[in-house]
Amino acid sequence: MMLSGKVAVITGAASGIGNDIALEFVRHGAKVVIADLQLEKAEAAAAVLDPKGEAAMAVAMDVADERQVEAGVEAVIKRFGCVDILVSNAGIQIVAPLDEFKFSDWKRLLAIHLDGAFLTTRACLKHMYAQGGGSVIYMGSVHSKEASVLKAPYVTAKHGLIGLAKVVAKEGAAHGVRANVICPGFVRTPLVEKQIPEQARELGISEEDVIKKVMLKETVDGEFTTVEDVARTAVFLAGFPSNALTGQSIVVSHGWFMQ
Repeated sequence: MMLSGKVAVITGAASGIGNDIALEFVRHGAKVVIADLQLEKAEAAAAVLDPKGEAAMAVAMDVADERQVEAGVEAVIKRFGCVDILVSNAGIQIVAPLDEFKFSDWKRLLAIHLDGAFLTTRACLKHMYAQGGGSVIYMGSVHSKEASVLKAPYVTAKHGLIGLAKVVAKEGAAHGVRANVICPGFVRTPLVEKQIPEQARELGISEEDVIKKVMLKETVDGEFTTVEDVARTAVFLAGFPSNALTGQSIVVSHGWFMQ
């Protein structure tokens, strides 16, 4: 029970990677907050995790909306009294060549990934500082380290999260707050499933070739990273006991991008 008694706010946790992280956190004794754009989905996810309603709660949260973020975190404090862990996981993907990329899409993607990370971090930090510690985890990507075609704003945002984590690590150290980034390879979530036909159209290749020759080309075994792989890494980072592990980015990718 590495996380026994800890309270974790996880954004975008009604489905996908965030939902599996929430499940793994509950298994390790944490109380979890499913923060998601769609409250009904968040409530349903929380009910599955904890039918008794004692260890999970749902909050509606557009992470790019300052008022919603502040209100959501205050609801957590009112219910559980503290926030020990933030997993900034909410994200979207839009693929297109850079010369054709809509500015509105660029701004929307950066708002969710970067503005959302900033706003949720700021809202949680004041409580973490007051209580003497906490752990901030950003959901990056191998694209936090290198680039792929058709993903200019996504790559930009994921690189930016590493910079943000380093600042939070330095500013938070005196308050017992650590910050790290998980950088998964391709995980076969609905977000990735949507990309497969989109990239096939843009690149003029088959969906099978997108998987084998684009997404998994650089892995050591041609395998997708799993949501369980990422969730276990999140538990490890959330439960790490000291500042020995802070300001770091952990690549979880079947060998794609070896540091």
